[in-house]
Amino acid sequence: MTCSSGQQPPKLPFDNDAITVGAARLKEYLPMLKDKRVGVVTNQTGLVGQCHLVDTLLSSGVQVVKVFAPEHGFRGTADAGATVKDGRDERSGLPVLSLYGENKKPTPAQLKDVDVLVFDIQDVGVRFYTYIGTLHYVMEAAAENGLPLIVLDRPNPNGWYVDGPVLDMKHRSFVGMHPVPLVHGMTVGEFAQMINGEKWLKGGVKCDLTVVPCSGYDHSMHYELPVRPSPNLPNMTAVYLYPSLGLFEGTIVSVGRGTDRPFQCIGYPGCTIGSYRFTPKPMPGAMDPPYKGQECQGVDLVDFGTFYPRSTGRIQLSWLMGMYERTADPKVFFTSFFDKLAGGPAVREQVQAGWDEERIRDSWKPGLEAFSGLRSRYLLYP
Repeated sequence: MTCSSGQQPPKLPFDNDAITVGAARLKEYLPMLKDKRVGVVTNQTGLVGQCHLVDTLLSSGVQVVKVFAPEHGFRGTADAGATVKDGRDERSGLPVLSLYGENKKPTPAQLKDVDVLVFDIQDVGVRFYTYIGTLHYVMEAAAENGLPLIVLDRPNPNGWYVDGPVLDMKHRSFVGMHPVPLVHGMTVGEFAQMINGEKWLKGGVKCDLTVVPCSGYDHSMHYELPVRPSPNLPNMTAVYLYPSLGLFEGTIVSVGRGTDRPFQCIGYPGCTIGSYRFTPKPMPGAMDPPYKGQECQGVDLVDFGTFYPRSTGRIQLSWLMGMYERTADPKVFFTSFFDKLAGGPAVREQVQAGWDEERIRDSWKPGLEAFSGLRSRYLLYP
């Protein structure tokens, strides 16, 4: 089976040439799939070079029986939060079952003809990015149905720092399922080991887990994603800004969905900060964006995003605080979704109370220090 891609090869200063992702280390995991019926949990990011993992496995004689797709679908084109429907992959003819539709967890019926599960999805290292929620439920289903799970690891493009408030489990949701900071600094493989080791699965069950690690990777490296991980993270600028801008999705502020700069600008109609103007419109991955057809005013952050990863190791709170301070009606600035994204009400309450950034950050320190010790037990890379 042949594959082609229009993606450009990574350019310096990225470290891609030194890194081999888990999916490309075929000799490490193909023997575990021999004579097995395989279910693959993946999306458009599951690449082996320029070829999709599913096509690679089929070409290698592996009996793939079905594909499970997360939020945004198998090909990664569905809107954020949009229900993803079951279907069939035109290329391979395989059934594609949604894990972002009627069920977020594979059912026993969906797994009855599966002997082993393979998970290969590129994450971006942020607590409210839902792929680690999908990982959790896949691990839980594997444990409950007696199936082994193989996680093919990939670098975390935001894996060189840890920051933000730790989730208050009283506010657990699909955009925050684990007591970890907003930026957790772990790969999917490391995160899977933590879920297992800390017995976070329902009933404290443990998954029969194998992680195929990347080679040549460490957490100080900067990895350029070869394909967008979701429709509204189209480039590395957006990926780097996402941890800081994601919180705005729980406010009246647009993050540029429905423009050519999603997660690279912020603003809303009537905003008094900045001179950048944009008008959201329907487009793939954002068919009904906030403020559709309305001109927004705000700030273009593209230039900041290009140097951000080399300049700091923390999320930016000043943008959120500045937008709140200058809003016409502070009472409507935050929506009910904000506390879920932030991992609890503390950040919202602190901003509303007029705390400065360093005081807010000081409140995170005990949680971050405790998490640092926990994280160190599960790291696969220096």
